[in-house]
Amino acid sequence: MPAILGIDAAWTATEPSGIALLHGSGSTWKCVVLAPSYGSFIAAGAGLPVDWSTAPKPSEPDVEALLAAAKTLLKDTKLDLVTIDMPVATGPITGRRAADNAISKAFGGKGCSVYTPNSRRPGPIADHLRRRFAASGYPLATTTVPSGTCPALVEVFPHTALLKMLDVPYRIPYKVAKASRYWPAKKWPSLSAPDRRAKILSQWLRILDALSKTVSNIAVKLPDAGTNATLKRYEDALDAVICAWVGVAYLEGRAVPYGDTTAAIWSP
Repeated sequence: MPAILGIDAAWTATEPSGIALLHGSGSTWKCVVLAPSYGSFIAAGAGLPVDWSTAPKPSEPDVEALLAAAKTLLKDTKLDLVTIDMPVATGPITGRRAADNAISKAFGGKGCSVYTPNSRRPGPIADHLRRRFAASGYPLATTTVPSGTCPALVEVFPHTALLKMLDVPYRIPYKVAKASRYWPAKKWPSLSAPDRRAKILSQWLRILDALSKTVSNIAVKLPDAGTNATLKRYEDALDAVICAWVGVAYLEGRAVPYGDTTAAIWSP
């Protein structure tokens, strides 16, 4: 059965990255491991339980260690696909790409434009990830690659994926750091910060319910409203599962590339 590694990759080495490993086929997929950082995923490969109680440690991505952990967790079953929420390209990224413009043109009216990358963010990290995955047998899938081609590294964008997953016309408000923008005090004066975070959590539950129709064993117990810092690790992990979910669509030939021969963002 095929396997997918989904990565919600931080654009800098000062923030952790969520990781999800799926194994299955058709409409039956299982989340083998879900982790809030590179380090905790690699530790899971060594047999350690994922710790959600402490803040995940940021680190540089070690592609070889991630693939080795995935191989162990899959019991030597081949990893077919890596999906990643980060701008990547066949060469160094210095500014906005055709892929960014294509996604923004197609989905901007639905609130799903993308940030503009540059030589610093994600810059060297993006180039490192693309090169190391290619060297390990996962070349970047651009517009020249048919959906379903494996092995491959596939760039995805969770916001456009959620439009399809939840069958909604506009971007889902599920980012912790943007709660005050979703529900500004001038318009919702009675909402406290915990109230806004509770609304974010309700969106997460909605997303998890939709994911569960395809992916079982998403082993994460969401906390209460907590604080932004506490919740961020769960947001990163949730995004990683969404990234992997797009990989299912890609494997089934249901994903479309937006971009050109140097970079493409795939969306179901």
